[in-house]
Amino acid sequence: NLIHKISKTDNEWKKELTMQEYNICRKKDTERPFTGIYWDCKDEGIYRCKCCNIELFSSETKFESGTGWPSFFKPINDDNIEYIKDDSYGMLRTEVNCKKCGAHLGHVFDDGPKPTNSRYCINSISLHLDKLD
Repeated sequence: NLIHKISKTDNEWKKELTMQEYNICRKKDTERPFTGIYWDCKDEGIYRCKCCNIELFSSETKFESGTGWPSFFKPINDDNIEYIKDDSYGMLRTEVNCKKCGAHLGHVFDDGPKPTNSRYCINSISLHLDKLD
């Protein structure tokens, strides 16, 4: 399962994304909690990367974390996620990015539900939901 990585310049991304999408997906910003379109979304489907459309999460693994961001207990395919140590803001966290295009998705924490105990805390703006009919 080899991923063909996408590489674009900052200017190319700026043309394709809104300013907010660019700031979150490319500059690692974070949307305010309870403001994204998917934090409370109950629709079934596949959550894809906003920047390159690769499959990231299934609605079947989405859960209500109370944090105000969409939360999932596991990705569809671990190979589509890049894990990066993040020690910004005096915290030690694990950043999760799209492995195909490098888009910043959010962070993963170890306080999620069984069976994984993982909580992938993801910015809505980094995602696009392909709804099941």
